[in-house]
Amino acid sequence: MFDTAAIFFRLLPSRAAMAGVLFFAGPALALVPEEQQARLDADLTPLGSERAGNVDGTIPAWTGGLTSPPDGIGYEKGKHLPDPFSNDKVLFTVSAENADEYDTYITRGQRALMERHESYFMNVYPTRRSCGQPEYVYEAARRNAVVGELVADGNGVARAIMSSPFPIPNNALEIVWNHTLRYRDFKVQSQAFAVPVNQNGDFYKVTTLQDAILRWSNPQFTSAEDLENISILFLLQVKAPPRRAGYVVLVQESLNMAVEARRAWTYSPGTRRVRRAPTIAYDNPGTNSDGITTSDSFGGFNGAPDRFNWTVLGRSEKFVSYNNYERATIPHEDLVGPKHLDQSKLRYERHRVWEIQGTKKENFRHIYAKRIFYIDEDVNQILATEIYDGRQELWRVQELDATTRYDVPVCWGNGATIYDLIVGRYLVGTGNPEVPVNFDAGHLDPRRYTPGNIRRLGR
Repeated sequence: MFDTAAIFFRLLPSRAAMAGVLFFAGPALALVPEEQQARLDADLTPLGSERAGNVDGTIPAWTGGLTSPPDGIGYEKGKHLPDPFSNDKVLFTVSAENADEYDTYITRGQRALMERHESYFMNVYPTRRSCGQPEYVYEAARRNAVVGELVADGNGVARAIMSSPFPIPNNALEIVWNHTLRYRDFKVQSQAFAVPVNQNGDFYKVTTLQDAILRWSNPQFTSAEDLENISILFLLQVKAPPRRAGYVVLVQESLNMAVEARRAWTYSPGTRRVRRAPTIAYDNPGTNSDGITTSDSFGGFNGAPDRFNWTVLGRSEKFVSYNNYERATIPHEDLVGPKHLDQSKLRYERHRVWEIQGTKKENFRHIYAKRIFYIDEDVNQILATEIYDGRQELWRVQELDATTRYDVPVCWGNGATIYDLIVGRYLVGTGNPEVPVNFDAGHLDPRRYTPGNIRRLGR
């Protein structure tokens, strides 16, 4: 097996050089020698990113991130988090007028948004490597490095648990799984809005209550085999508008898709029936998305990876949405613009990302021919995507946020947006500015996530 350390964690002189080194035809085992595992406490962070900053100092060294509320910022338990970086000033603004100057650091999706909408811009702030996790998550990552492995031709993960399964990855598919199985706490409940925006700027709001038991992060489990192939239990209840209220979605997410595909059910108040919902997967329209996105695009990407061949294009430095504490408190009416979000309310920073490409397999169906992910090295989370149609034309662009919940601590996010460049519509996913995410949802019980229970919830 090749030297993972030599290949994956050294920034090469050019993207082309890196792409040439990092092309893998298929999944390989993640197992690494124990001496490589030791790097997670040396030159690498516990989650596998580089501790050191970049050459010109625009990306600082990682020093542990935020793992508790900083003093003197007015933190109150149960309230939205105060911005620990509120004194930071905008370094510069990237727009269509000066995009060429910053071309290396903007994604092709961001460039396309600037070309379509002259009003789209990005305020770039100092880079803050704020991602911090509990020590038991780091301990799990250290163990995962030497035991985690892909199984079922890359459609499942074995032996790892709790944290991203491949902190020292061998190929693109393992990096995708690092995103899918990143640590997001154990029991979480939130109120959220989905806001589809039409070409003329008109929009409406769908209010939902969402809760999940992230069984992958259950501290009682010691291995993937303890999960009995269910990694997440998820419920979504529509509360408004009235014509949609009472609609419920239940998902039992599989860990090994080859053993059993995702199981999902819906309850419709119109029919008063619970139905199996195999369409909540892949390229079927996303729930509450008004057809603007697909089921497997929520969160950047979710579900089975089997319809794409995955390739590492390289690693680069990009301007991505980061540390947007203010966004959590902005009413959606003040955030949504006629063509795109009010960009003056968003914060971008320069961070190192993996560039991963998924190309549709010839013998599989999907409306996306190609998708490119930009996965932050510290969070192991997709922060931007570019999605291409069957003509190989850029169709949709996603921007997602990484904002550390230092009170948990967990590397989280305060919203996501997907733009349809062809028809000019977009979809905003955002939290309730009056009710923060509840990471103390210990009352959630696995018996809640059954087809029989969603009938009662719908009523």
